[in-house]
Amino acid sequence: MAKKLILPVLVIGVLVLAYTLFLEKYYLPVSFLIILLSFLPFLLRFERQERGAEEILLLAILASVAAVGRVPFAALPSVQPTTFVIMMTGIVFGGESGFIVGATAALVSNLFLGQGPYTPWQMFAWGLLGLLSGVLFRSPSSRRMPLLCLAGFVYGFLFGWIMDTWFVLAGFGGAESYLAAYAASTLFNLNHSICNVVFLLLFYQPFYRVLERVKVKYGLLSENRFYS
Repeated sequence: MAKKLILPVLVIGVLVLAYTLFLEKYYLPVSFLIILLSFLPFLLRFERQERGAEEILLLAILASVAAVGRVPFAALPSVQPTTFVIMMTGIVFGGESGFIVGATAALVSNLFLGQGPYTPWQMFAWGLLGLLSGVLFRSPSSRRMPLLCLAGFVYGFLFGWIMDTWFVLAGFGGAESYLAAYAASTLFNLNHSICNVVFLLLFYQPFYRVLERVKVKYGLLSENRFYS
């Protein structure tokens, strides 16, 4: 993993855990703090002129696409293209961009679907999926469809398990309810996983070509500027 990403992600993870245990009623301030921490390494390089305003705009557009894509499918449990867009962002533009888009998409989509104490956990979970995509699929040789589909399938359960952890830690059940919570969410996680695979099979190639063309043609968010 890129060295520059380790500390911010660890800080955000500790913040999310501490917030749930001690400050859960302050979920909105914590959510905005997560956004700030997510963007901090990016903004520091922006101040040193290693980033351009157009790159921030591109991340905002991708986060908006991921967020808006969640809204029309709200009536269908765990069926939405949000994870797919976040995953594609990480694959093409790197783990840092993937984390930023994932965290931002969760916060923005909840402006329409409803904010709650679960929001920071959704931000962390989707951000982590974007980060993992950038790390696991850095090289072109790793971007084979079977591996992408396997990752998309696993992501559905990983996201669900992270949210189940919030459910238990937030006091909705004791330690003995962990397995019950994970079991109860199996169908929802399976829906999420299958949806990710379907979107990858149908839209990976055209989506990848568009994003890669933007990166190459305009030199935006080039991968070698993310990693040391």
